[in-house]
Order: sequence, then C-alpha cells, then structure tokens
Amino acid sequence: MATPPPSLQAPTPNPLKRPLIRLFLLTILCSLCYFLGSYTNTNSTPTPPSTPLFQDQLHCSKPNFTIHNTHYFSPPPPPLDFEPHHTVTLTLPQDQGQNIKLLGFCSRNFTNYCPCHDPPREKQFITERRFHKQRHCPGNGEKPRCLVPRPAGYRRPFPWPKSRDYAWFRNVPFPRLTELKKSQNWVRLEGDRLVFPGGGTSFPKGVKGYIEEIKRVVPLKSGNIRTVLDVGCGVASFGASLMDYNILTMSIAPRDIHEAQVHFALERGLPAMLGVLSTNRLPLPSRAFDMAHCSRCLVPWTSYDGLYLMEIDRILRPGGYWVLSGPPINWRVNFKGWERQTKDLENEQISLEDLARRLCWKKIAERGSIAVWRKPSNHMHCIQKLKAWKSTQFCTSPDADAGWYTKMDPCIFPLPQVKDVHDISGGALEKWPKRLNAAPPRITSKIINGITVRTLNEDVQLWRRRVSHYGIILKSLNNCKIRNVMDMNAGFGGFAAALTKCPVWVMNVVPFDAKNNTLGIVYERGLIGTYMNWCEAFSTYPRTYDFIHANGVFSMYMDKCDILYILLEMHRILRPDGAIIIREHVDIIVKVKDITDRMRWNGKILHSENGPFHSEKILLVDNSL
Repeated sequence: MATPPPSLQAPTPNPLKRPLIRLFLLTILCSLCYFLGSYTNTNSTPTPPSTPLFQDQLHCSKPNFTIHNTHYFSPPPPPLDFEPHHTVTLTLPQDQGQNIKLLGFCSRNFTNYCPCHDPPREKQFITERRFHKQRHCPGNGEKPRCLVPRPAGYRRPFPWPKSRDYAWFRNVPFPRLTELKKSQNWVRLEGDRLVFPGGGTSFPKGVKGYIEEIKRVVPLKSGNIRTVLDVGCGVASFGASLMDYNILTMSIAPRDIHEAQVHFALERGLPAMLGVLSTNRLPLPSRAFDMAHCSRCLVPWTSYDGLYLMEIDRILRPGGYWVLSGPPINWRVNFKGWERQTKDLENEQISLEDLARRLCWKKIAERGSIAVWRKPSNHMHCIQKLKAWKSTQFCTSPDADAGWYTKMDPCIFPLPQVKDVHDISGGALEKWPKRLNAAPPRITSKIINGITVRTLNEDVQLWRRRVSHYGIILKSLNNCKIRNVMDMNAGFGGFAAALTKCPVWVMNVVPFDAKNNTLGIVYERGLIGTYMNWCEAFSTYPRTYDFIHANGVFSMYMDKCDILYILLEMHRILRPDGAIIIREHVDIIVKVKDITDRMRWNGKILHSENGPFHSEKILLVDNSL
C-alpha cells in the first residue's frame, strides 16, 4: 500500500494539550515564583517609611505631597479601623534641631501705629482739601518688619454690650477728648475706665433725644433703613444708639486733633474706620447706604463745586436720606455759639439749598437743629431738570462703584434707567431682616457676568456649613464671645450672613482687584464693608478686631507682595487675645505657618469641613488659649 503524502498523515499528539499535564506545569511554575519571591524578600533590607505629612487619629495620608521641594511618602496602610475618630488637628514634621528666628517687637512709639495714617508722614503732604489726611502708605523699603506692641497695662476689652458704655483707659490712653469735649459728654474718665454717656457736639444732653427728633421725619423703625454712613463720627455714639433699631452704621473720621475717635468707637465694639472727604472717593460702592448723617462734621459741603455732597449722592441709595445738623442749619438761633457772622451763615444755607436742588434732592424737613433731604428714587425728572438748568452735569465715567484711589469728579452719577417714574432705580430692596437672604437687585439684574441667584444660594449653603465647622474648632466663636470681626475676602458676605446668631458686626472687605466687584451686593444684603488692597495697611488703629477671617487671601497676593507684611498687618489690627482662621491650599498654609511661628502665634493646621483627603486646610490661631 502506498504511503500517503505528508499533508494527509495523522498529526503527532502534543502532550502540552493534555489538561493534566498543563495543570502540572502551571503548578510547578507558580511554586517557583513563590519561592523566588520569598527568597528575595528575606534577603533584602527594608527601607523605613518617611514621616507622613499629616499625622492624625484617622491614620490617613495622601502620598507624594511636595512642599518646599521635600518629598513625603506615606507608610504602608494600617488595618482598617471602623471606630469613630473626631480629632481633626494635623501635625507637621518638625526639625528638632532647627532654631526658629522670631520676629522682634517694634519700639514703644509704634504702640498706636497706623501705617497709612501716620502723623509724621502726613507732614510730607499738602494740607489743602485735607489731602494730608488721606491714605499715604509707606513703600516697600519703608515698612517695619516688627510686631506692634500693646500699651503698658493693656486689658481684655469689656464684653458686648457692656463695651458700648465702658472701655479701659489703658487700652486707648488718649485723654484729650475727655478734656476738649468735657462739656459735650463725648467721653469721661472715671478712675481707670472711660465712660461714654452718649453725648456729642450737636447733642450734648444725649443722643437719644437727637435720634427721637430724626425719627419724626425718617422711618427708622420701618426696616427700610438698615445701612447708615456717619461722617465725622466722634466716638460713634450716634451709631451706637441706632443699633436699638437694628440699623448698622459705618462711622468714619480722620485722625485729627481729637486723636483717636475711631479707636474709641472700635474699642466700644462699634463699626468704624479712618476716612476723610478729600480728593479721592470713599472706598465704598455706589448706592450703598439708606441714610447718610453729619453732625457738625466740619465738611465744607458747598466748596469745590459741591464735590463732597456729590460723593454722598454717589453712595446714597435711591430714595435714601441725608441728615445734617450743625452749621448752617438753624443759624438764626445758634450763630452766637458757633461764633460766626449771620450773613456768612445765611449765604452758606442758600448755597447748600441750591446744591441739594441741583442734585435733585427734596428737602422734607427742617426741625430745630436738624435738616433732612431725600434723594430721588430715579433720575427721570432729574435728567429733564438738568438739561433746563444747564448746571451740574451727569458723570461720563462708566464705573460708579470704583472707590479705591479713585478721584472724585464734580458730577452726578446717573442712576440705572427705569421704565416708569415711580420705579426704583436698580431695584427695590426688602426690609430688614428679610433683606439679608433675599436676592439682591445687583444679582437679579445680571449686571455681573456669571453671578446668578443660584450662585448666591449655593454660597449661602456653603458658608453655613463652613461656619458650623468653625464653631467646632473655635470656642470663642461658638460661644459668641467676639464682637468686632473682619472678613478679608468677603465675596457676597456669606461668612457674615452665617454669623447672624451672634451679636457681632463684620467688616466685609472686598479686594479692589478681585475677579468680581461684589461689595455692592454685600450692601444690598444689609451688611457693610470696604474696598482694600492687602499689600497695604488697613485704615484702622492697632488692636481693634477680635476675629479675622482670611479665605483665599494669600493665594490672591502671593505673587503681588511679600505675605509677611500681610501677616504683620493682621497682627497689628488683631486684639492680643483674638483669633484668626486662614483657609488655603495646604502648600500655602504651610508657608504661612512658618511665618506665624516666627510671630509667636500658636497656630494649628486643621482639616476643613471637607475632611482629611481635601487639599484645602485651615490654619487656626487662637490667642485666647
């Protein structure tokens, strides 16, 4: 029989295709790999794990953090622990051999140092239009790198509301006001205490009777009046009395011969800041205040083409009130006490009435020592009047809200357009306290791109969660033991709005170069604040705030100026037993803590409410401990 060709022959059996043989070979291969791995492990030297970046009772760390070019690797994970853990304190690795170079204290003549309102610096500038009283800040090479010391005998201020009536003299050791204003009851010195009886230049017998006189004309109890600007505030007794009506008053005054009137106000727990009407606008947005007030504040309202009253018009809300007492009001009765000529006072009154008319204000009352005007709710009629009078013109500058080193112009900022003569320009506001949580007209009108009612609502919920967390980590906040609060980057004022359960007031600061100018929104919510550049010093005295909140401030200024000076400024304005919360990315928090350690602050890095795996952390400084 012939042999078949190779293609037709039966295939040779392959032993590897048999299941038992394949299983046997796989078992041998796995055994070899196991013995080889065991041999390698027993003959190698293990590398000890480096110290984790964060150590806490959760035993959680995030691998490969890089900070200051130092790498930290987390150790092998421990067994899972399902027990509850509540400690949120973080501990950073410390170099035990490293000596921290502490910052020194400034000399004693810096105790009441106000960098941008320093009397020796003022002498370098002209006095015309009080230009020397404006902000004049030291340059980078002139800023002291030291800690402002407290005065000898400094004591913790009286708690609110007792602080409204009393202050320790050692805390604000300025006796001049007690002497110059002795007959007007601004302030008295009794032993080691300063007593504030509620007097003033225009109300030496007490501010309550003065307020009652205003209340006959202005609806103080209606809830329509919430924010007030007091120009030339004295010791802020006017603002203190308005708190009985749930009215929040921003009191301003320059540092002048009366020395520390703004310092007195802040020591009492009242909102105040250094400020003057000179050449620049006030650091405030337009349409901010329901009422503005001047009680013999010595502002030349009719000079310089009415520039200063036009600035009041800019910051007054449509339908807002302007209350004036002192010269030239009721000059026929008071000219002798003012030591002025009747003819001069009469001409001054005529000029004032004419200026108010050109602003389209309506005089609604003049009773006794008080005169009250009201700004129109829109400019429909005013436009026609100004065209006929050919006098005061509307401003052509597009940004009425600009208020940081912005020159004042002798013109009227036009109000937002309306469709009907009865409409309120820019939109009507709710009465207080509904105003706080209602959608502000600046948001509903969508004049700021990307900001909607939904954005605001999310912000409200966000800050409620955050402030609730703050109450856990900061005892003085949870117990409402603080009064003067500053938010260095306020946004919509959400942090301040979440603090309403406590009797606090918040200075809501909006950086002038923030992505969105939200200060107008802050005021429409019934809160107060100011513009600021944190590369400079704030317009206040040392030791005037109980609590400072800084959210994203250092990341904003990291490439603009040395953050050491921001922290030195925080040290200057914080009361010795005050507290600070700084929110930042962990990398920035570590850099900031390096400086606060040198400032003798006992800071702790904590998890935020987002938990241990989130990169945002909190640096807490609690000097009360």
